[in-house]
Amino acid sequence: MARRTKEEAAATRDSILDAAEKLFVEQGVSRTTLQHIATAAGVTRGAIYWHFDDKGALFNAMMERVTLPFECALSGLGKSDASTVLGDLRQFFVEIFRVTETNPQARRVLEIASLKVEFVSEMDAVRVRRRQSKGDLIAQVVERLELAQSGGLIRQDVDPRLLATGMWALMDGLIRNWMFEPGSFSLVALGDNMIGTVLDGVRTG
Repeated sequence: MARRTKEEAAATRDSILDAAEKLFVEQGVSRTTLQHIATAAGVTRGAIYWHFDDKGALFNAMMERVTLPFECALSGLGKSDASTVLGDLRQFFVEIFRVTETNPQARRVLEIASLKVEFVSEMDAVRVRRRQSKGDLIAQVVERLELAQSGGLIRQDVDPRLLATGMWALMDGLIRNWMFEPGSFSLVALGDNMIGTVLDGVRTG
């Protein structure tokens, strides 16, 4: 009986998080109350408080159960060698675009974190996580660009950190614009083309 109760509690927690994710996308975080979430999940507010201290804790739990697109891609970036580094770097960004375009849950949570939340008080953890993810991504890209530069693949006058920061801004801007109107263009196709254009512009030959 205890095991069944534990499984039921986990199912209730998941249904609360699912409802919160849906409502946060539809109406934003600040306009969504715990009562809205309870009603959508078919539970009482007391059930929400049994699992989460407040809306901030609920929000953070929703974020923690999803790996964001740029976090998904990071694991494969450090495996390049000098001969394949630019192609691998381009594919790294394409994978971010692909996950954003094809993984509904990752896209929803990214949309909430990017467009539907104010980074204040208990929601500040989202800003901290985003800053950490951005820092990790830029550091990895800088390392790959330095490898390409040492191998003579990109020009010596290129500043790897400046280029990496610009590529982050390009990626972030494309994703934000696509999320406003997902049907207006293919994120993967346009993203691949634009990242390729940037890399082609710094090649040595």
